Amino acid sequence: MNNKLLRILLFALMWPVMLMAQTEPSFKGSSKSEVSLGEQFRIVYELNADGSRFSGPDFEGLRVITGPMTSSSSSIQIINGQMSRTYSQTYTYVAVATSEGEIDLNPATVFVDGKKISSNPIKIKVQPASSASTAPSQQQRGSQQQTDETGLSEKDLFLRAIVDKTSPLLGEQVIMTYRLYTRVPISSISVNKLSSFPGFWVKNLLEEGAPLQQSTQIIDGEEYVVADIRKMALFPQRSGKITIEPMELEGVAQVRVQADRRRSRDPFESFFNDPFFNRNVRNVERVLISNPVEIEVKALPFAGRPQDFGGAVGQFSLQASIDRNALKTNEALNVTYTISGKGNIELIEMPRPAFPPDFEVYEPKVSGQASTSASGVTGTRKIEFLAIPRSPGEFLIPAVNFSYFDPAKKKYVELTSEAFSIQVERGTETGEDIAATVRAREGIRYLGSDIRHIKPETNTLKPIGSFFFFSNLFLALLGLGAAIFAAILIYLRRTTQLRKNQSLLRNRQATKVARKRLKTAHKHMHVKQQNEFYLEMSQALWGYLANKFNIARADLSFETVKEALDKTQVTEALRDEFIEVLNNCEYARFAPGDASEKMEELYNQGIQIISKTERTIK
Repeated sequence: MNNKLLRILLFALMWPVMLMAQTEPSFKGSSKSEVSLGEQFRIVYELNADGSRFSGPDFEGLRVITGPMTSSSSSIQIINGQMSRTYSQTYTYVAVATSEGEIDLNPATVFVDGKKISSNPIKIKVQPASSASTAPSQQQRGSQQQTDETGLSEKDLFLRAIVDKTSPLLGEQVIMTYRLYTRVPISSISVNKLSSFPGFWVKNLLEEGAPLQQSTQIIDGEEYVVADIRKMALFPQRSGKITIEPMELEGVAQVRVQADRRRSRDPFESFFNDPFFNRNVRNVERVLISNPVEIEVKALPFAGRPQDFGGAVGQFSLQASIDRNALKTNEALNVTYTISGKGNIELIEMPRPAFPPDFEVYEPKVSGQASTSASGVTGTRKIEFLAIPRSPGEFLIPAVNFSYFDPAKKKYVELTSEAFSIQVERGTETGEDIAATVRAREGIRYLGSDIRHIKPETNTLKPIGSFFFFSNLFLALLGLGAAIFAAILIYLRRTTQLRKNQSLLRNRQATKVARKRLKTAHKHMHVKQQNEFYLEMSQALWGYLANKFNIARADLSFETVKEALDKTQVTEALRDEFIEVLNNCEYARFAPGDASEKMEELYNQGIQIISKTERTIK
C-alpha cells in the first residue's frame, strides 16, 4: 500500500514537467490504398495527445463491422536529467468494401484541449474481388482468420446453424439450432437479422425471454462455452431444394489485453501498466453471421399411399369415444376423436364420421394442445361432434380411418377407430313431429334451421308510409359513418407519414420502449436476478439515447452521446449526470455492497434521468 501511495505522489510531482515536454498534437489517418470487393481491412487514426469527442468519417461505400476501438499508450524517458513524455491514442475501425471504384473518406475530427483537430483525408481504391493484384495470399488469409487487430480470433467466437437432417421428407420434422460457441466472455447479445424459412411451417422450441442454457464442449482440443440461441422445429410444405439464409447476431466480447513489458526498459513502465490505471480488458463489438443451410426436401412416396391420406408425417395414435349409446329422440350425444403423437400434429386433417341421415349434426369443435421440447413437437388434436337423433331406432356410426407416413418405418400406417352402435327410443315429441322426422328419413337430411316453431306473439305494428330509409335515424347513422370514415382516413395518412420519417418515429417511441424495458428490469429486481436486471437497465438507457437522438446502435459511445446531448437544450450538468448513470450501470454489478440496494438505487437513477431529459427536450 505504501508503494502505491509513493507511485501516485511521484506521478503527481512529475506531471507538470511532463506537460511541458509535450509536442504539438498530430492527428493522422491511414489505411490500405487498394482493397478487394468484400475484403475486411483496418482504418486507423493516430493522435499523439489526449483527445476527446472523436468523430469518424462518413464511410460512404464501406460497411463498418466494428469500431471505433480506442486504445492509448504512454511512456516516460529520462536522458541526461531531461525528462520527456510521449502519449498516443489510436482509433481503429474494421470495415468491408461494398462497392467498386474510388472511395474518398473525409477527415475525422477530435478535440485536444478544447481545440478541434482534423486528420488527413483517406483515398481507397476498391477493385473486383477476382482481381489477382489485390487478393491476399493464402498465408495472409490464414493469419487474418487466426487473429485480428482486436486480439479476437474467429475461433474464439462464432455462430453455427445446425440441422438434424438435410434431406427430410415432405412434412417431416427438422430440428434447426443456432448455437453460439465462445472462448471469451460475451454480453449484450442482440439479434440483428433473423433467418427466413420459405416453404416451412415453423414452431419455436425455446421459451421467449428464457435465460440461455450453457454447457461446455471440446472442439479440436479447445474448451468452448456453448449456448443455443434459437431452436425451431421446421416442417417442409413443398419439395425441392430450399436455402435458409444466415442469422446475424451482435454482441460485445471482453478480450483481455496482455501488457507488453519487453518494449521498453523504462523504470516507470510498470507504474503506468499497473491495474490501478488499466483494467487490461477491452470490449470488442463483434457481428456474428451463421452459415447458410441447404435442405433438400423429398416428396413422399406414391407406393402404398392410402386414398384418405391427409399429409400427416410422424408417429400417431387414434382414439374414439362416445358419451352414451342409449338415448331418446331430441336428446344430444357427443362423439370425440383424438389423435396424439409426434410430428406435424398441428397441420393434420381430422377425420369426420358419416352420421346417419336421421341425426342433426352441428359444426364440430376442433381443439389441440402442442408441447415443445429439445426433441421437437408433440401433442394432441381433438374433434368433437354434437349430434341429435330425430327419430327412434337402432343406428350405427361407422368407424373412421386415419393414415400417416412414419419416417422411421419409411411406410404409410393406417389406423381405424371403433364403430358405435346407438339405440334411440321415442321421446316426448308429438305425432306431427314424428311424422316430420319420418318423412325426413326418406332421403332428406335437414338442418336445425329448416323447421322453426310458429311464434305466438304479435309483431310490432307500424303506420302505413313509415320507412327507415331517409328517416332521421337513417340520416344520423349515415352522418356518423361518414365521420368515422374521415377520422380513419386522417389517422391512416398520419400513420403513413410518420412511418416514412423513421427518425421521428424512433423519437416518439423512445420513451415507450424505455419504459417497457424499465418495467422488465423492475421485475428482475424483485426476484433479485442481477444479471438480467443490469442487462435490461443498460438496454433501456442506451436504447433510449439511440431512439431519441437517431443514433445507430453500432455508433453508440460516450462521445456520440455527449455530442447528441450538446445539440439539444440539455444542460451540461444534465448531460454529465446522464453519462454518470450510464457508467454506474456498467460498473454497479461489480461494486461492493448490498445487491438489492444497488439495483434499487440504479433503477431510481434511470427513471429520474430519463424523466429529466424528456422534460428538458420538450
